[in-house]
Amino acid sequence: MFENINEGLLDFLEKSPTAFHAVSNIRAVLHASGYTELSESQKWELRRGGRYFTVRNESSVIAFRIPQEDYTHFMIAAAHSDSPSFKIKANPEVKAGPYVKLNVEKYGGMLIAPWFDRPLSVAGRLIVRDENGGLTTRLVNVDRDLLMLPSLAIHMDREANSGHAFNVQNEVMPLFGDETSAGHFMEIVAQAAGVKKEAILGDDLFLYARGRGTVFGADHEYLSAGHLDDLQCVYAALQGFIASGDSTEKGCRTAQGTLPVLAVFDNEEVGSGTKQGADSTFLEDVLRRINEVLGGGTEQLLRAVSSSFMVSADNAHAIHPNYPSKADPVNRPVMNRGIVIKYNANQKYTTDAVSAALFKMFCRRADVPFQEFTNRSDMAGGSTLGNISNAHVSLNTVDVGLPQLAMHSPYEAAGVKDTAYLARVLLVIFRSGLSGGAPGSYRL
Repeated sequence: MFENINEGLLDFLEKSPTAFHAVSNIRAVLHASGYTELSESQKWELRRGGRYFTVRNESSVIAFRIPQEDYTHFMIAAAHSDSPSFKIKANPEVKAGPYVKLNVEKYGGMLIAPWFDRPLSVAGRLIVRDENGGLTTRLVNVDRDLLMLPSLAIHMDREANSGHAFNVQNEVMPLFGDETSAGHFMEIVAQAAGVKKEAILGDDLFLYARGRGTVFGADHEYLSAGHLDDLQCVYAALQGFIASGDSTEKGCRTAQGTLPVLAVFDNEEVGSGTKQGADSTFLEDVLRRINEVLGGGTEQLLRAVSSSFMVSADNAHAIHPNYPSKADPVNRPVMNRGIVIKYNANQKYTTDAVSAALFKMFCRRADVPFQEFTNRSDMAGGSTLGNISNAHVSLNTVDVGLPQLAMHSPYEAAGVKDTAYLARVLLVIFRSGLSGGAPGSYRL
């Protein structure tokens, strides 16, 4: 079913330079697959067997399907739509002698050096005053090579190859044009969006590295592109979610009482503490609303959550060919060898014995390989969606990811097999049931 998933992934990545574009593309796929969009500000009417989704902030989306019978549990996959980048500051143009540069600030924890000496451009969203005096959102992508961050020549920095600590304010301002380009940046953005410059009242604009992703390696075993963290997991989860609702496939029936949910959150790279992040009430609001519209009470919702399962999918570190000592002595994921189950004693990853065991059972049911990851004990790792989301909707959750290299670079690398692995196991999970018996006992 997912044999050609990589070509679709590369298309999705190319069309998704920002979280806003990623959610717009997810919206299009959901519409094409028969899902009805619901507004959070409007009354919801849900029917049994219905397919729905809702968007918050144009950068987060939650989709779900209502079973024909009473629901008894949720099967959830979560991933995030944002990636580390540079955000364009207000009044961004900075004159510097014969040049005009753009003033930017870091969004998330990124590798800075790979942003230099490659074509860059700008994308994001605009808030525009319409003809009736209201405000509307316009996505914008200046789809051409517009900017560059030029490195300082080795002749002027003889110690450059010995390590360099970048001063973001002074050294990381992309070159926009010569002095004649002053005042033209927002004109170019407005033209790309098809609006008048004077109509733009707000913007969220980010740099992105130009160029379509590619497949490489001696046997075409790897792929490289921007935003693999975490749009690779987003795309795999979306494909698994859509396929799990395909009633034309043999043996496709979803388990009785299962209510599948796909959640894509923004702002994971900056801590998730926004109205559209995993630390918001977004997922909790949607689940409560579903339960209420379907006529359930608080007791039913709490019972359902206790019998539910979540896969928090955010990419993982593969062992590096040039830095193998940076990996744990035994838990050393490799690209193309399966989904990575992530553990952390301090619960930066929410995986525990129960959720790991459940996920392994699902992987075996889907005939999908899995690996395990822990950080070196003397090296702190990052956190992700699972433990943050669990503060609002508490359920058995496993943190997983697809193994990759160059995480948080504008151009990352991963394996060509792993996207399909995640899509396959999530298809199985979205169709599966889960019930709890005695404490610590579960049946799939």
